[in-house]
Amino acid sequence: MVGVVVVSHSPDLARAAVNLALQMVHGPAPHIEIAAGTSDDRLGTDPTAVAQAIVAADAGDGVVVIMDLGSAVLSAELALEFLPEPGIKTRLVPAAFVEGIFAAVISAAGGAQLDAVARDATEALHAKAAQLEQAQPLVRTDDSITPPAAVVAKATIVNPDGIHARPAALIVEALASLDARVTISTDRSSPISAHSPTGLMSLGTRPGDVVRIEADGADAAAAVDRIVALAADGFGELAVRDRLGSEARARDQLSRPAGVSPGRVVGPTLRMPDPITEPDPMLRIPETERPAALERLAHAAADIAEQLRSRSSAAGTVGQLLEATAAMATDPDLIADASRRIRDRGVTSERAAWEAIGSVADTLRVAGARQAERVSDLYDIRNRMVSSLTGCAIPGVPDPGYPFVLLAVDLAPADTAGLDSTHCLAIVTEEGGATSHTAIIARSLGIPAVVGVRGATAIPDRTLLLVDGSTGEVIKEPTDDQQATATTIREPHQEILISPGATADGHRIALLANIGSTQDIAAALECGAEGVGLYRTELCFLGRTEAPSVSEQIGTYRAVFSRFGGSRVVVRTLDAGSDKPMPFLGYAEEPNPALGVRGFRTATSHPDVLGEQLKAIKEAAEAESAEVWVMAPMIATVDEVRNFAQVAHDAGLPIIGVMIETPAAALQAELILAEVDFISIGTNDLAQYTFAADRHSASLVPLNDPWQPALLRMIEMVTAAAADSGKPVGVCGEAAADPLLALVLAGLGISSLSMGPAALAEVGRSLGQVALEVCRRAARAACDSDSPASAREAVRAILTT
Repeated sequence: MVGVVVVSHSPDLARAAVNLALQMVHGPAPHIEIAAGTSDDRLGTDPTAVAQAIVAADAGDGVVVIMDLGSAVLSAELALEFLPEPGIKTRLVPAAFVEGIFAAVISAAGGAQLDAVARDATEALHAKAAQLEQAQPLVRTDDSITPPAAVVAKATIVNPDGIHARPAALIVEALASLDARVTISTDRSSPISAHSPTGLMSLGTRPGDVVRIEADGADAAAAVDRIVALAADGFGELAVRDRLGSEARARDQLSRPAGVSPGRVVGPTLRMPDPITEPDPMLRIPETERPAALERLAHAAADIAEQLRSRSSAAGTVGQLLEATAAMATDPDLIADASRRIRDRGVTSERAAWEAIGSVADTLRVAGARQAERVSDLYDIRNRMVSSLTGCAIPGVPDPGYPFVLLAVDLAPADTAGLDSTHCLAIVTEEGGATSHTAIIARSLGIPAVVGVRGATAIPDRTLLLVDGSTGEVIKEPTDDQQATATTIREPHQEILISPGATADGHRIALLANIGSTQDIAAALECGAEGVGLYRTELCFLGRTEAPSVSEQIGTYRAVFSRFGGSRVVVRTLDAGSDKPMPFLGYAEEPNPALGVRGFRTATSHPDVLGEQLKAIKEAAEAESAEVWVMAPMIATVDEVRNFAQVAHDAGLPIIGVMIETPAAALQAELILAEVDFISIGTNDLAQYTFAADRHSASLVPLNDPWQPALLRMIEMVTAAAADSGKPVGVCGEAAADPLLALVLAGLGISSLSMGPAALAEVGRSLGQVALEVCRRAARAACDSDSPASAREAVRAILTT
């Protein structure tokens, strides 16, 4: 192919124009080189760089050079003198910059020769002028075409925008491999070459226009057929339009508000303040001041990390998130990137932090929904660092002096570490999912929350709002009758579980707490948890280049076991992978971590890590009086169950189970229960794998609703197998924290529910008001429903009869 060189004063402008052109190429693209800016990162052009780019772009068919303005032309002309002998065939093209690049790339990709590529680029602006009716459509036929044509056909243009850039590129590409000379014309224009993208665009076709296609050559018939087919298909744009319309309708259906933390409250709204102002990108500091700027950047990062850590010591789940955010603030790669921007380009410290963190955030945003949920944490770090470097106040949750419903796009852990449920009545965000930081924090603090509320931050302050964190209902200016349905606001951990969990007729349902660290223990005990249904052990492994030693793990586990003497503590072995990467495991990044190496799968390549953890759990359990159960996460096959059971038995652990988080495990529950002592259903993952819907995606929250009848039927299948085996089955997903759904789970045969501590009292009270037989009828009605909404209504109807 003919090569293309782009000469510009601005690297950003050149890259953007090239990227635009490449989006029009559906097959192999020509070799494109950019010679833009100066060696010291200033705006300008460099003849030597242009010459090097021409040499690099040449593949033997010559090179066209597209220039922006002024000295770019002079640099390109001078560059020709620097080329090696014999000289490369080169054409300096007086084309409009963006249009010329587009035309040259498409023409070269279509196999055009050097002069044809140069001609198409030169004439590129004519198509825009014709579209604006400031010039007549280009009339140019391929001189090699001699009438009469061997094949003639007509086609009607049906796509909304006619033959614009992308359809023109498709036509050129379709003809590239054929031995045919083709022209296209309308009743308003003479024939133009179908091998010229700019000529095709200059036709100015509109929907309903009939074009005449004439072709000659060995492949004339095939060429005409391809163009007719492209036109009939609307050049692929009708399908895209229909697909986009379908996706938009699907988003409208799926992107409904979702309750992620229970409670029904009414209060005046208060919006989070606007973010800080972006630092000036044009400011530069002299080289003599750059060492001091580097030092200020490092100190600011360290100070922010220390501020976050100082607030994490007694904050439980929020504390863990703050600790993780603090680690992000001092990430060596991030600081190195910001430092390079100061050192090489002379940007200010605050601008360097803004750009470097923004770059990481952009990467995470497209890396998957789970990673995208960390973007708000990065922006929080960025805001704090810029505020520190500029001396401005750090944005945060305001204190209006009255109770409020907090409205935000999303919340970072540091924003919510100090929230008090006596002041913050509820949280409503535009983004986030059931396992976003907003949801986790809200549940840990006992604050009702709804995520995925489009336009939430556009609601004026002091607007009265009803928020239901169970159903996702958000009502502006509720009526008196609607306000009367709100529940009383509780003090933080004011309510405690005062008696063991049981239905009204005495059927026992153990009510346990989910914990992740020693900081969560106090909240669990304060709220009256009967024990621990899910002890997440990842915290002491996170961020480590080497796995923690057995002795270190023993100390960590004993700190938990010692506080639950005589009570059950269900320990989940390391659930690495997905959003919890462990550097010491050495796994490369995966395009879809949720479907990759995670949970028990890591034991295949690192059996020593699992073996040492089980040894530590055993020794810690022997030193304390807690009733320790151990279970493996992310099980998919019976062989995995057998492998884990064997290793755990060899370690001397008496009570062994696994988690049911995949449909494969649910379908084999009977076989799995033959190998272990208990099972625990992780409803969050089970839902996402059942519905093929990432549980961290805000737009897919409704599919991950634990009230989905398909999910409830899958749970029913598991509980039936457990009943036949006489072995216990628990739920440790967020479904357990829903007081209404807890009745359904009890009716399905669940023997224990594990949840965030703040939900224990309400779930216990709900169970205590309903007999087991009513729970069973409610479960049957929910399973037989056809949607989450109808399932809820069916259960409420049974409870009120």
